[in-house]
Amino acid sequence: MSSLYDPPNAHRPALNVGLFGKLLHMIPFRNIDYTDRDLVLSYTMQSATRNCDFNFMNLVSWSFHYGTQIAEHRGLLVVRFRFDGRTAYLPPLCPEPYRHGEHCENYAAVLHDLFADTESQGHPFRMMGVTAEMLERLHTLLPGRFEATADPAFADYIYDRESLATLAGKKLQPKRNHVNRFERTYPNYEFRPLTPEWIDECWRLESTWAAAHGEMNARLDADAEQHSMRRVFKHWDILQPLGGVLLVDGRVVAFTFGGPINHDTFDVCVEKADLNYEGAYAMVNREFVRSLPPQYTLINREEDLGLEGLRRAKQSYNPRILLDKYTVTHVLHS
Repeated sequence: MSSLYDPPNAHRPALNVGLFGKLLHMIPFRNIDYTDRDLVLSYTMQSATRNCDFNFMNLVSWSFHYGTQIAEHRGLLVVRFRFDGRTAYLPPLCPEPYRHGEHCENYAAVLHDLFADTESQGHPFRMMGVTAEMLERLHTLLPGRFEATADPAFADYIYDRESLATLAGKKLQPKRNHVNRFERTYPNYEFRPLTPEWIDECWRLESTWAAAHGEMNARLDADAEQHSMRRVFKHWDILQPLGGVLLVDGRVVAFTFGGPINHDTFDVCVEKADLNYEGAYAMVNREFVRSLPPQYTLINREEDLGLEGLRRAKQSYNPRILLDKYTVTHVLHS
């Protein structure tokens, strides 16, 4: 069966010489699958990346939308997807922290193979989700070959776990006020791990939340987001997310879940709350962060998507890092 990525010439040889005289190898891309969790984490958990795009749960649950494919190639993990109808890639990952002297030769060779792959698709080269550190690596390996632009809407908000867990300090006083008010109003609240028995209740809340937040459609298809969530819930045992539910009188008034990006950074993928319960967002955020394994010292709460309300909400938690992500194109020189 053909895929979105079948090249125009299906008989292109597996080995050829590219524009720069490099020996090129076809990259063995295949559709990402839920069973790829251990494979992908074997690369991401030891990496320095804190980009939420590398959270395996995001890669696989949104694969229906982006046509996500992966490959192990020359000792690196390579990710290919579709964005706005065109081929794009995430930066290749090593199975251990990148060290220029040890990894530069393979990394450069993979870049040349990516140039050939995108040429076979009939599209110009494009790599997305490139952090400043990764961009420096590209410029070092192939000087003068790349141009980069950043869209602030897709920068990741990253926080100190301790800050979110304690809400200490003057800047987070409003969040403490919300939490204190919630605790006074609902003294019988409970926070529990999100397990399959709570999924139906979470869906009830999600339906209510989606009806009240039409603004999100400006940058994110609400139906697609719900489909992504269904995929996570359906494959909960395989994906092994960590999540929590906030209960009042046994009713779910907020829920959240996410997964690891690397060994010290956890990605919060979804957080929804019933606005009729004032302070529920601040409460579920604090309680969930407190429940995470201690190895996660940084919390990625993803992008603001260019939505002003979402931007204000994320900024109000005083992020430690605003992680810019660049889109990189390849510039050919004569």
